[in-house]
Amino acid sequence: MRERLLYKASRIRQYLNIIDRIKNDCLEKFDTDPIYRGSILHYLYLVADSCISLAEMVIRYKGLRPPQSYHDAIDILGENGILEPEFAYDFAGIAGFRNFLAHDYENVQKDFICNAILAKMEDVKVFLEQIEKAVT
Repeated sequence: MRERLLYKASRIRQYLNIIDRIKNDCLEKFDTDPIYRGSILHYLYLVADSCISLAEMVIRYKGLRPPQSYHDAIDILGENGILEPEFAYDFAGIAGFRNFLAHDYENVQKDFICNAILAKMEDVKVFLEQIEKAVT
């Protein structure tokens, strides 16, 4: 199971690398290039969904209480010291972002994605570091 956790973390890093390679053109391309828009939204969704999946895997690995929601999965990691509690509280918003991308992606605003969300990708790296520390 530990190997599966580390593999999932490596996949998230691959998605982050792809986002990092294409993010610089976001403000120019987001509204005018549908292929770019689809690509950036797809990889952001993969990051968010995979973070939640990884959190659920860690919960099973550590034998913690089952989450009642995606948000709860991140909270549980904070409650059990796998993530720093204050960080977990803030990072749990990724669950809402994942749901937003899955269900309301047509209403995504360029500034929200290109500025606020892309800036939050550093938090994903912190999440991965804390997870890897807890499982190695």
